[in-house]
Amino acid sequence: MRIELPKPHINQNKILECDRRFIVVMCGRRFGKSELSQIFSISEAIKGGQVAYITPTYKLAKAFFERLIAALPFKNNISNLKIYCPNNGSIEFYTGERLDNLRGRKFHLVIIDEAAFIPNLEDGWNNSIRPTLTDYQGKAVFLSTPRGKNFFYSMFMKQGENDWQSFKFSTYDNPYINHREIEDAKIQLPKVVFEQEYLANPSENSANPFGNTFIRNCVKPISGQPIVCYGIDLAKSVDFTVIVGLDKSGNVAYFDRFQMDWHNTKETIKRLPIAPILADSTGVGDPILEDLIRDGVNIQGLKFTNQSKQQLMEGLAQAIQQARIGYPDGVIVDELDIFEYKFTANGVRYSAPSGFHDDCVMALALAWQNLDLKKGSGRYAFA
Repeated sequence: MRIELPKPHINQNKILECDRRFIVVMCGRRFGKSELSQIFSISEAIKGGQVAYITPTYKLAKAFFERLIAALPFKNNISNLKIYCPNNGSIEFYTGERLDNLRGRKFHLVIIDEAAFIPNLEDGWNNSIRPTLTDYQGKAVFLSTPRGKNFFYSMFMKQGENDWQSFKFSTYDNPYINHREIEDAKIQLPKVVFEQEYLANPSENSANPFGNTFIRNCVKPISGQPIVCYGIDLAKSVDFTVIVGLDKSGNVAYFDRFQMDWHNTKETIKRLPIAPILADSTGVGDPILEDLIRDGVNIQGLKFTNQSKQQLMEGLAQAIQQARIGYPDGVIVDELDIFEYKFTANGVRYSAPSGFHDDCVMALALAWQNLDLKKGSGRYAFA
């Protein structure tokens, strides 16, 4: 029986030829982690080895399981995500959400895919994964795009210690990827996102698109200058309505954050010092904007889609990294600090982590876009 393995490119071969017991691969998107994992796992399993393949989520585990069974003509169990190979070899899939399921097992090889995204990897490695390698003196391979300087990064820094070898490759290091595609991404993405996702340079602040140092550099007292525009994020469910007004230099000159019924929210907006408003018109925002427009308020709406939100956040990120905007310390800074991006097949998605608010970030981004667009079009008359 002949099994066709993916043909590795020159930089993947450097990893495959490594004879160290613990291998850490920090790489950019599309470097070829999946092909590497496939070669490692199949090569070990068809020799009779027991292989554990760990992913952050069940969805990722199932996707790679389906890719492997398409390449391997062996018996499998889809409910247990297990493939049975010749010579009693096997490949079993586990998720980082339930690493305690590894207890009592023993493996010749463990592959930890997207290791930087596995919750509490340190505890999982010490108490669940590492003990499974004791009986066979097994091997572990960690592969991931970086996510800040977390425990995966500390494992990468073990380079030079006994049994440890680290590799770092960017997306450019995959010879099969057109460099023009990477350059397009460089133009479209915020610098901190491109650096981490494509160049594999861990950011100081995990998945934050702004950068902790840049955020702090923009902290200023509330401006006393006239307000030239506003950004408003309207409350949904348990969220807050946030109003941010900027002066002509991009500094916050007005800030309000509250929870009110729609009637009082509209009345508050109507009482604002007069200046153009850009507001979130997604969902519940639409009828509110219609009412305010009928009442003569100078307000425009922006519907949030993945694309419009990405453009909004990239504009704010650029303003913060270039220190072209200023805001007071407090809740705005707190929300900027915990705001994060997730890199998906459909682009970059921005939001606060589950259980946190991002209303101030959205209002600030709307205000900046309002200012930036009007400046560019000359529709504001600045003294």
